[in-house]
Amino acid sequence: MAKQIQLDENGKRKFGMRDSLAYAAGDLGCNMSFALKGTMALFWTQVMGMGLWYSLLLVIVQVWDAINDPLIGSIIDADNRKYKRNKFLQYIWFGSIGLIVGGACCFLPFPSAPTWAKFIIFIAGYVIWDAFYTIANVPYGSLLSLISKEPADRASLSAWRSIGSMVGNMLPMVILPFIMYNADGSLNGYMVFVAALVMGALGFLCFQFMIKNTEIRVEETVKVNEDQPKFNVLEALKNFVMNRPAVGATLAAMGMFIGMQGATTAVSVVFQIYFKNAQISGIVQLFAMIPIVVFTPLARKMVTKYGKKELSVVGALASIVGGLLLFIITPGSTGVDLVIYILAQLVYSLGLGIYSTVSWAMMGDAIDYNEWKTGKREEGVVYSLHSFFRKLAQGVGPAVALLIMGCLGYVNNMIDPNTGVESIDVTAYSFEVAVNLRVLVAVLFLIAAVLQFVGLALIYNLDKKTLAKMQDDLDARKAVEADASVEA
Repeated sequence: MAKQIQLDENGKRKFGMRDSLAYAAGDLGCNMSFALKGTMALFWTQVMGMGLWYSLLLVIVQVWDAINDPLIGSIIDADNRKYKRNKFLQYIWFGSIGLIVGGACCFLPFPSAPTWAKFIIFIAGYVIWDAFYTIANVPYGSLLSLISKEPADRASLSAWRSIGSMVGNMLPMVILPFIMYNADGSLNGYMVFVAALVMGALGFLCFQFMIKNTEIRVEETVKVNEDQPKFNVLEALKNFVMNRPAVGATLAAMGMFIGMQGATTAVSVVFQIYFKNAQISGIVQLFAMIPIVVFTPLARKMVTKYGKKELSVVGALASIVGGLLLFIITPGSTGVDLVIYILAQLVYSLGLGIYSTVSWAMMGDAIDYNEWKTGKREEGVVYSLHSFFRKLAQGVGPAVALLIMGCLGYVNNMIDPNTGVESIDVTAYSFEVAVNLRVLVAVLFLIAAVLQFVGLALIYNLDKKTLAKMQDDLDARKAVEADASVEA
């Protein structure tokens, strides 16, 4: 006999582990596509031989991001059609189909192509991938605020989203280096392309599991058959800027990605030429995630007791300490330095784990804050602008890191663009260059931690007390609207 489904007072399935697992699967699907973005810099410099041109191209495609994210977010918000399940789930379904091949479009291995053709391949591939990623990711982030209105439930969803993100990062992080790197430490471009195709297919399956098992409990406030003012993008942008929680959470996320995405590029090269073992880089980074895994199951209870803002500020301070420890470098003994590096990453990751488990719940609260202050619920625009600035940081971080790496002596050109033949031995850099890059990694992680602290401690203003008042006011407002609707 099938187990009877427990319903809440509104006739919806009660919130439980099924919801958390489904939401985790969504970010797992996103990260199956997104995880290889950290490899993009190495692919386009070491396989495609684009050198510092890649930094310029990466900045150029962010112009597309500037149009893409808010545009798609506004389209979703303005879409008042009734879907069988939910409009966010419908957009996610469509986006997940495109992501099957979208990621692979960024890794088409044609090292012998002329430079102008490589420009076209990169820009076209990135635009295709980014469009489908946004179509899936923006409504996915907005969905959190509709699954439940309870702070503890949202904290649970955010924590499990972090688990989905971690798994989506850890699997490729550990497995792919053994597949993508040749024995001499150089990158195998054709294997990167195959890996991107496989990960796109896995991401599609994860999204389908999420869509099938997601229950919407907070109805969208869409007035049907009534005159509504036209959606105003400029007004929505203004509302976002005035939304302190959204701005603070976005600055913290930008800091995290400016440091970490930039550091990802530098870290990969450091393991190639400083620690001289590119294949263990994933295992080391996996080990550094232990504090995140340990903290995640505790997130729900700790949020209930202390509050999301309060916890995340403590996490940012821990990351600052970890970033400072990364400056302890022993060039005379890279074996000792590797131990120091791992220990510093453990401290840094403890802080990152605290923040990452509540970061998405904080954005869900920021969406509610927008409704609290303006009377309008604009999930798509608020989240899409947050996503835009995150992705801007994800692009700017590696671009700036590559420029600095070039100034420090790293030659971003492993392939002769005319012959497609490897022209520089990846292990032939001077040890001085390797040490400079090791220092750069510490600088990037510290900058990331400081920006997180500024965004969370000084700008984000939804502490535990304010959050409770906001939820009470919103509940009271909706009760009045419901009574007025019944009387009408």
